[in-house]
This record gives sequence, structure tokens and C-alpha cells, in this order.
Amino acid sequence: MPTFCNAGQQCYIAGMYTFELLFDHSEQGGVEDPAVAGYGRMSFPVPPPDRPWIYSNFVQSLDGIVSLRGKFGSGSDIAQSEEDRWLMDLLRAHADAVLIGINSLIEERYYMGSARGPVFKIGDPEVLRVREKLGRGRQKNIFVTNSANIELSNYRVFDGELVDAYVITTRSGADRLRTQRHPSVKIIEAGEWPRVDLPLAIKKLQQELGIRYLLCEGGPTLYGNMARAGLIDEKFVTIAPVEAGQMAPTEQEMSQYDKTRVRPTTFAGQGFTKENMTRWTWLSSRRVKDHAFNRYRRRG
Repeated sequence: MPTFCNAGQQCYIAGMYTFELLFDHSEQGGVEDPAVAGYGRMSFPVPPPDRPWIYSNFVQSLDGIVSLRGKFGSGSDIAQSEEDRWLMDLLRAHADAVLIGINSLIEERYYMGSARGPVFKIGDPEVLRVREKLGRGRQKNIFVTNSANIELSNYRVFDGELVDAYVITTRSGADRLRTQRHPSVKIIEAGEWPRVDLPLAIKKLQQELGIRYLLCEGGPTLYGNMARAGLIDEKFVTIAPVEAGQMAPTEQEMSQYDKTRVRPTTFAGQGFTKENMTRWTWLSSRRVKDHAFNRYRRRG
């Protein structure tokens, strides 16, 4: 097995992956298991009284790009890191549910070249054991869509075989989905067309599903809307040692889902002013070779 080394080069036997710990000011505690020894501790505060504690996870290039677009538009094409994929599993293990924009599901199906698309679940069986120790229950994928213009049976994630699947949508979107009579999908109404009421939806996740810890995996539009609503408490950011550029070059073939050659950052949509932009505390930092794995917590 590999060894885990902190910044002072104190090393001991760890699990599958080795992270160099630069600093960590997060809470003490967390589950103890050989599978996570190579990362170190991970724990979260008690959630607010009226909603889950929400943390996001993205990988980005040195210049802040999260997708190359075209057929290599997945985050893994930016990351090119087994440790980043493993850390995603660990973050999923700590969450009661994963929150995803419906367009991320549609686009990931294209990137994968899979007929029925991905399921956003833990891949490492040792990390799945960690989830069981945490008592998080069956894995849940929750998708957000304003229009619900999607055929559920075309996607494996809605089969109910591997995860419990939910769709948050507007009242008109919910009416559209109910006509499909899909037996394995639970619909959560929150708001009126044209936009989901995210604060209401998040409260319902706590009140109706008992969700206390929620992982937001984007994409950028969902993350931006969540951030604008003050609903992101923490963010995990992997910084890959690559530079992508804001515009896809003319020689790059684009996909049917690319409406522009502008490559996205973590945060899409309307942002902040100098006066109200969010301030973050740099909570921890780890590295693997030239990849940085950072954690931030929203101030206040």
C-alpha cells in the first residue's frame, strides 16, 4: 500500500491513494477507516435547522475552465487524475444525496458515448463501506430542471436499480413528468415556471427526505444559481495543472449541446458585485504531484 505524508514528511501506511497534506483547519473527527487514511480527516458541521449543509465539488484548469466542450467536455478530461475521481467518491460517501442539473446528465451521456447515460454513484467499494459506516443510507441522485423536457426511460439513472432518483422541477414540469408514469422516479415540486424555487426545493429535501448533507456536482448553471441564493456552504476544488483557454479553438469539433465556443467556469449566470460577492475561507489544502485539492468554507 502507498504511504500518506504530511507537509513535515511524516509518513504512515495508507489506503489506495496518497495525498500530501499541506494544511487542514477543518473540524476534528470523521470516520476512521483504512480506505480514507491516505486523505486524512473529513468531517462537516451540524447542518442549519431548516436545510441541509451543502457542499460542491468541481475540477478546473489553472485558468478556471471546467469543460473543454466538444467530445472531451467531461470534468475528467480536465482532471486526468485518479485521485480526483477517488475524492469524488469520498465526497459522495459523506452526502445523503447528490444534486445535479439535468443538462449535466444529458451532456455526460454524450461524453461517455453511453446509450443510457451515467449513474452518479460511488465506484470504489472501499469508499462505499465508508458510506455505510457514516449511516448515509441508499445513494440518491436528485436532478434539477425547470421544464422537465426529458424522457426518463431513456436514462439508466431513473431505473431505480443503483440509486434512488428524484427530480426537482416547477409545477408545469411536474405535470409533464407525471404523464410518463415512471414507477421509480419521485417528483418534487418547487416553484412556478419558468424557474425552480431553489430555497424552497432545498427545504423540501430536508423536510420530506431527511437530507442533512447534500453534495452539489453542478453544472455551472445550477451551481451559480445555488451560490446566488446563498445555498453553498463549502466548495471542494481540484486544480489541475493544465491551461485550457476561454474559447475553444476553431479546429476543435463542437457537440450538438454546445451553443457557444466559450468554455464554462464553475459559476455560470448572473454573478455578484464588488460589494456583495461571496467571501470564502481556505479551509484545507492537499496535493498529489502537480494537482491541488482545496477546500473552502463560505464566511458568515
